[in-house]
Amino acid sequence: MGDILLHVKDVHKSFGGLKALTNINLAIEQGTTHAIIGPNGAGKSTLLNTVIGRLVPDSGSVMFGGRSLTGLKPFEINQVGVVRVFQTPEIFPDLTLLQNVMIPALAKKEGSFRFNAFASLFKDTDVRDQALAMLEDLGLAEQKDREAAHLSRGDKRRLEMAMGLVQRPRLLLLDEPTAGMARHDTNRTIDLLQEVKKTGLTKVIIEHDMHVVFSLADRITVLAQGTIICEGTPDEVRGNPKVQEAYLGGAHL
Repeated sequence: MGDILLHVKDVHKSFGGLKALTNINLAIEQGTTHAIIGPNGAGKSTLLNTVIGRLVPDSGSVMFGGRSLTGLKPFEINQVGVVRVFQTPEIFPDLTLLQNVMIPALAKKEGSFRFNAFASLFKDTDVRDQALAMLEDLGLAEQKDREAAHLSRGDKRRLEMAMGLVQRPRLLLLDEPTAGMARHDTNRTIDLLQEVKKTGLTKVIIEHDMHVVFSLADRITVLAQGTIICEGTPDEVRGNPKVQEAYLGGAHL
């Protein structure tokens, strides 16, 4: 195993009497694409929220590059290089694509972003060039001056991907990146993420579409009822009886 970038160790999280996560141990290797899958209610989003600081675990720790993330605020975790792309695109619908991508680039550069000063901040030519290059990489440059509200579902997801990647993260967390997409948009997203994979960026993907998972993942962790029931390569997970039972009542994936 190579260097471990993210290490979730002995994490427990409950909401009242409901155990959402129980004894979660997860090691994400530098430069890999690691998928986290499981039925609805398995604890996937709760796990991601403990990583990015939206939730504090009841016990256990989250380490990133040898540094503890436990107890840090989400913006502090973002500043050390952990970026999450949400299931529902979080974009600024009334701003152009270029402005949408410049905002996180500016926030990364300045350490914060003040909307009351955005007119002057948007004049930063270095950041503008970064944003344009990212839109070009994601095939959105021709729409740079279009308001984001008018994009298709697939292009909104690609825009949010650009907003994440322009921050030059060390770890990119993708929460169901193809949710709600038509098949052709899903295939385009797979192609995009395969290109991103070549850069060596470490990624964690939560996804229900097994075609996406098996196309991209180096390793897969399977959650069910807040516990890890299986972890391994795509082939190992595909043939695991516990996984087949959790998903399809014993049918093969």
